[in-house]
Amino acid sequence: MRVLSPIDQFISHIDNSLKTLVPNAATPHRQSPANTVNESALKDTEKQHAAALMRINHTGEVCAQALYQGQSLTARLPNVRDAMEEAAEEEIDHLVWCEQRIHQLGSHTSFFNPLFYGLSYSIGAFAGALGDKWSLGFVAATEEQVCAHLESHLIALPSEDAKSRAILTTMLEDEQRHATIALEAGGVPFPAVIKKTMTQISKLMTKATYRF
Repeated sequence: MRVLSPIDQFISHIDNSLKTLVPNAATPHRQSPANTVNESALKDTEKQHAAALMRINHTGEVCAQALYQGQSLTARLPNVRDAMEEAAEEEIDHLVWCEQRIHQLGSHTSFFNPLFYGLSYSIGAFAGALGDKWSLGFVAATEEQVCAHLESHLIALPSEDAKSRAILTTMLEDEQRHATIALEAGGVPFPAVIKKTMTQISKLMTKATYRF
Protein backbone atom coordinates (compact mmCIF):
# COMPACT_ATOMS: atom_id res chain seq x y z
CA MET A 1 0.00 0.00 0.00
CA ARG A 2 1.45 3.38 -1.00
CA VAL A 3 2.44 5.61 1.91
CA LEU A 4 1.28 9.19 1.44
CA SER A 5 3.78 11.98 1.91
CA PRO A 6 2.83 14.83 4.30
CA ILE A 7 1.93 16.99 1.29
CA ASP A 8 -0.21 14.24 -0.26
CA GLN A 9 -1.91 13.72 3.10
CA PHE A 10 -2.60 17.46 3.40
CA ILE A 11 -4.11 17.59 -0.10
CA SER A 12 -6.22 14.51 0.67
CA HIS A 13 -7.59 16.13 3.83
CA ILE A 14 -8.36 19.39 2.03
CA ASP A 15 -10.15 17.40 -0.67
CA ASN A 16 -12.20 15.60 1.96
CA SER A 17 -13.15 18.84 3.71
CA LEU A 18 -14.39 20.33 0.42
CA LYS A 19 -16.40 17.20 -0.38
CA THR A 20 -17.92 17.40 3.08
CA LEU A 21 -18.76 21.10 3.18
CA VAL A 22 -19.53 22.04 -0.44
CA PRO A 23 -23.14 21.16 -1.40
CA ASN A 24 -23.50 18.23 -3.81
CA ALA A 25 -19.71 17.73 -3.93
CA ALA A 26 -19.58 14.23 -2.45
CA THR A 27 -20.48 11.04 -4.29
CA PRO A 28 -21.98 8.14 -2.31
CA HIS A 29 -20.76 4.55 -2.71
CA ARG A 30 -24.28 3.20 -2.16
CA GLN A 31 -27.68 4.38 -3.29
CA SER A 32 -29.87 6.02 -0.70
CA PRO A 33 -32.28 3.62 1.03
CA ALA A 34 -34.93 6.30 0.42
CA ASN A 35 -34.79 5.69 -3.32
CA THR A 36 -36.90 2.53 -3.03
CA VAL A 37 -39.52 4.17 -0.79
CA ASN A 38 -42.47 6.17 -2.08
CA GLU A 39 -42.84 9.78 -1.00
CA SER A 40 -45.76 10.41 1.34
CA ALA A 41 -47.79 13.57 1.65
CA LEU A 42 -46.57 15.55 4.64
CA LYS A 43 -47.96 18.70 6.20
CA ASP A 44 -45.73 21.77 6.08
CA THR A 45 -45.05 21.52 9.81
CA GLU A 46 -44.14 17.85 9.45
CA LYS A 47 -41.76 18.65 6.59
CA GLN A 48 -40.08 21.36 8.63
CA HIS A 49 -39.67 19.06 11.62
CA ALA A 50 -38.37 16.14 9.54
CA ALA A 51 -35.95 18.45 7.70
CA ALA A 52 -34.65 19.82 11.01
CA LEU A 53 -34.01 16.30 12.32
CA MET A 54 -32.24 15.33 9.10
CA ARG A 55 -30.21 18.54 9.31
CA ILE A 56 -28.99 17.45 12.76
CA ASN A 57 -28.01 14.06 11.35
CA HIS A 58 -26.27 15.68 8.39
CA THR A 59 -24.23 17.87 10.73
CA GLY A 60 -23.41 14.74 12.73
CA GLU A 61 -21.94 13.23 9.58
CA VAL A 62 -19.98 16.42 8.91
CA CYS A 63 -18.48 16.08 12.39
CA ALA A 64 -17.81 12.37 11.82
CA GLN A 65 -15.89 13.15 8.63
CA ALA A 66 -13.78 15.71 10.47
CA LEU A 67 -13.17 13.43 13.46
CA TYR A 68 -12.00 10.54 11.31
CA GLN A 69 -9.76 12.76 9.19
CA GLY A 70 -8.25 14.38 12.26
CA GLN A 71 -7.61 11.00 13.87
CA SER A 72 -6.02 9.58 10.72
CA LEU A 73 -3.63 12.56 10.76
CA THR A 74 -2.12 11.64 14.13
CA ALA A 75 -2.79 7.89 14.42
CA ARG A 76 0.44 5.98 14.98
CA LEU A 77 -0.29 2.56 13.48
CA PRO A 78 -0.89 2.32 9.71
CA ASN A 79 -3.78 -0.12 10.14
CA VAL A 80 -5.53 2.35 12.47
CA ARG A 81 -5.02 5.20 10.00
CA ASP A 82 -6.43 3.02 7.24
CA ALA A 83 -9.42 2.11 9.42
CA MET A 84 -10.13 5.78 10.15
CA GLU A 85 -9.99 6.72 6.48
CA GLU A 86 -12.15 3.75 5.46
CA ALA A 87 -14.75 4.66 8.08
CA ALA A 88 -14.75 8.25 6.80
CA GLU A 89 -15.48 6.97 3.29
CA GLU A 90 -18.41 4.92 4.55
CA GLU A 91 -19.78 7.94 6.40
CA ILE A 92 -19.84 9.83 3.07
CA ASP A 93 -22.90 7.76 2.14
CA HIS A 94 -24.73 9.01 5.22
CA LEU A 95 -23.68 12.57 4.52
CA VAL A 96 -25.04 12.52 0.97
CA TRP A 97 -28.23 10.67 1.88
CA CYS A 98 -29.08 13.23 4.57
CA GLU A 99 -28.28 16.15 2.28
CA GLN A 100 -30.48 14.76 -0.48
CA ARG A 101 -33.36 14.21 1.91
CA ILE A 102 -33.06 17.71 3.40
CA HIS A 103 -33.36 19.21 -0.08
CA GLN A 104 -36.32 16.96 -0.90
CA LEU A 105 -38.02 18.34 2.19
CA GLY A 106 -37.39 21.88 0.95
CA SER A 107 -34.81 22.91 3.53
CA HIS A 108 -31.07 23.54 3.88
CA THR A 109 -28.06 22.10 5.68
CA SER A 110 -26.74 23.82 8.80
CA PHE A 111 -24.96 27.16 8.52
CA PHE A 112 -22.71 26.03 11.39
CA ASN A 113 -21.18 23.10 9.49
CA PRO A 114 -17.80 24.77 8.72
CA LEU A 115 -17.39 25.68 12.39
CA PHE A 116 -18.32 22.20 13.59
CA TYR A 117 -16.01 20.62 11.01
CA GLY A 118 -13.03 22.64 12.25
CA LEU A 119 -13.74 21.88 15.89
CA SER A 120 -14.27 18.18 15.24
CA TYR A 121 -11.10 17.91 13.16
CA SER A 122 -9.09 19.40 16.02
CA ILE A 123 -10.69 17.04 18.55
CA GLY A 124 -10.02 14.07 16.29
CA ALA A 125 -6.36 15.02 15.86
CA PHE A 126 -6.00 15.42 19.63
CA ALA A 127 -7.63 12.03 20.26
CA GLY A 128 -5.32 10.41 17.73
CA ALA A 129 -2.27 12.00 19.38
CA LEU A 130 -3.21 10.44 22.73
CA GLY A 131 -2.65 6.99 21.27
CA ASP A 132 -4.44 4.54 19.03
CA LYS A 133 -6.33 2.74 21.80
CA TRP A 134 -7.79 6.06 23.00
CA SER A 135 -8.45 7.18 19.45
CA LEU A 136 -10.42 4.01 18.75
CA GLY A 137 -12.18 4.35 22.10
CA PHE A 138 -13.21 7.85 21.12
CA VAL A 139 -14.64 6.51 17.86
CA ALA A 140 -16.70 3.97 19.79
CA ALA A 141 -17.94 6.59 22.27
CA THR A 142 -18.82 8.99 19.45
CA GLU A 143 -20.70 6.31 17.54
CA GLU A 144 -22.63 5.54 20.73
CA GLN A 145 -23.76 9.15 20.84
CA VAL A 146 -24.72 9.07 17.17
CA CYS A 147 -26.72 5.86 17.64
CA ALA A 148 -28.61 7.41 20.55
CA HIS A 149 -29.53 10.40 18.35
CA LEU A 150 -30.64 8.17 15.50
CA GLU A 151 -32.82 6.06 17.77
CA SER A 152 -34.50 9.16 19.21
CA HIS A 153 -35.02 10.64 15.74
CA LEU A 154 -36.62 7.44 14.48
CA ILE A 155 -39.19 7.95 17.22
CA ALA A 156 -39.55 11.70 16.63
CA LEU A 157 -39.96 11.56 12.84
CA PRO A 158 -43.47 12.09 11.44
CA SER A 159 -45.03 8.65 11.11
CA GLU A 160 -45.65 9.16 7.38
CA ASP A 161 -42.05 10.05 6.55
CA ALA A 162 -40.94 6.60 5.38
CA LYS A 163 -38.08 7.97 3.24
CA SER A 164 -36.28 9.62 6.15
CA ARG A 165 -36.96 6.58 8.30
CA ALA A 166 -35.32 4.27 5.75
CA ILE A 167 -32.20 6.43 5.73
CA LEU A 168 -31.89 6.62 9.51
CA THR A 169 -32.48 2.89 9.93
CA THR A 170 -29.59 2.04 7.61
CA MET A 171 -27.39 4.68 9.22
CA LEU A 172 -28.08 3.20 12.66
CA GLU A 173 -26.98 -0.26 11.51
CA ASP A 174 -23.76 1.15 10.05
CA GLU A 175 -22.91 3.25 13.12
CA GLN A 176 -23.45 0.32 15.49
CA ARG A 177 -21.05 -1.72 13.37
CA HIS A 178 -18.44 1.06 13.42
CA ALA A 179 -18.59 1.23 17.21
CA THR A 180 -18.15 -2.53 17.53
CA ILE A 181 -15.22 -2.58 15.10
CA ALA A 182 -13.47 0.24 16.99
CA LEU A 183 -13.66 -1.63 20.30
CA GLU A 184 -12.64 -4.96 18.76
CA ALA A 185 -9.62 -3.23 17.19
CA GLY A 186 -8.36 -2.32 20.65
CA GLY A 187 -10.34 0.77 21.61
CA VAL A 188 -10.64 1.57 25.30
CA PRO A 189 -14.23 2.03 26.57
CA PHE A 190 -14.62 5.59 27.85
CA PRO A 191 -15.71 6.28 31.46
CA ALA A 192 -19.34 7.25 32.02
CA VAL A 193 -18.38 10.78 33.11
CA ILE A 194 -16.68 11.48 29.76
CA LYS A 195 -19.65 10.07 27.85
CA LYS A 196 -21.97 12.29 29.90
CA THR A 197 -19.90 15.36 29.00
CA MET A 198 -20.00 14.37 25.33
CA THR A 199 -23.79 14.07 25.59
CA GLN A 200 -24.14 17.58 27.03
CA ILE A 201 -21.97 19.07 24.28
CA SER A 202 -23.97 17.15 21.69
CA LYS A 203 -27.22 18.58 23.05
CA LEU A 204 -25.97 22.15 22.57
CA MET A 205 -24.96 21.40 19.00
CA THR A 206 -28.26 19.74 18.13
CA LYS A 207 -30.29 22.66 19.51
CA ALA A 208 -28.41 25.10 17.29
CA THR A 209 -28.53 22.85 14.25
CA TYR A 210 -32.25 22.10 14.56
CA ARG A 211 -33.03 25.75 13.79
CA PHE A 212 -30.07 26.84 11.70
